Amino acid sequence: MNTPLRSVELTQVTEWDDGQIRRGSDDLAAEEPLQILACGKPLVVTMRTPGHDRELATGFLRTEGLIENRDQIISIRDRESAIEQAGNTVDCNTIDVELRDGIIEPGKPQRNFLSNSSCGLCGKTSIDAVRTRGLRPLDPGFTIDAETLISLPAQLRAAQPVFDRTGGLHAAALFNATGELAVLREDIGRHNAVDKVVGWALLQGMIPLSSHVLLVSGRGGFEVVQKAIAAGVPVVASVSAPSSLAVQLARELNLTLIGFLRGRRFVIYSGESRCRMRH
Repeated sequence: MNTPLRSVELTQVTEWDDGQIRRGSDDLAAEEPLQILACGKPLVVTMRTPGHDRELATGFLRTEGLIENRDQIISIRDRESAIEQAGNTVDCNTIDVELRDGIIEPGKPQRNFLSNSSCGLCGKTSIDAVRTRGLRPLDPGFTIDAETLISLPAQLRAAQPVFDRTGGLHAAALFNATGELAVLREDIGRHNAVDKVVGWALLQGMIPLSSHVLLVSGRGGFEVVQKAIAAGVPVVASVSAPSSLAVQLARELNLTLIGFLRGRRFVIYSGESRCRMRH
């Protein structure tokens, strides 16, 4: 399986193994800054793993409530640029998403997004901030069988080419009700992987994702749940634990939130009615 260009970097290492010393090379997951512009205006700088940057940019705009569908996008352009961080100039890639008139109102104060690969959007970690966006409870109609759910982690793991080489990336994947993999994206930031998946779906004209399950590696944090709800995903599952804020938000907006999806076991924290469980 091919890896995205520039997503892996080679480095020289020294390995100590039970008294034996070996010098050689190792693959690392790349981490570089990406600046996202909306209509030429700086919106966010995020640390990400290069690859699928256009999906990341459009997914970010969708999950942060700035656009609803691909028809609002006129063009997506990328270029090299430089930004100032802590007084130093840092080279980065830039994605400029040109939007139709009225999507971002001229002169209207925009939120200041600060993002890094580990924590998501710093300072935007309260349910009150999400409530102001007017997100609606999700439709309860979608259901998925428990046997289908437990088949998903193996599929996710088998479709992670960069993780296979580096061991250092998160993954997010979309599955349909029968457990068929629609798309998987990897990134050093879990929330970036989710935005790449949502961006892919938006560019495919699939938003809202009302008939899909989102599976993420690691934990199901608040940022993941918020982004899933914004994209209309009714079920979010993770191989580890959710956070308390993620559970609270999921219950408030009728998201099915599943944790510890491993082997033949999982824990439902919200939205049990969407899981078909045989006794």
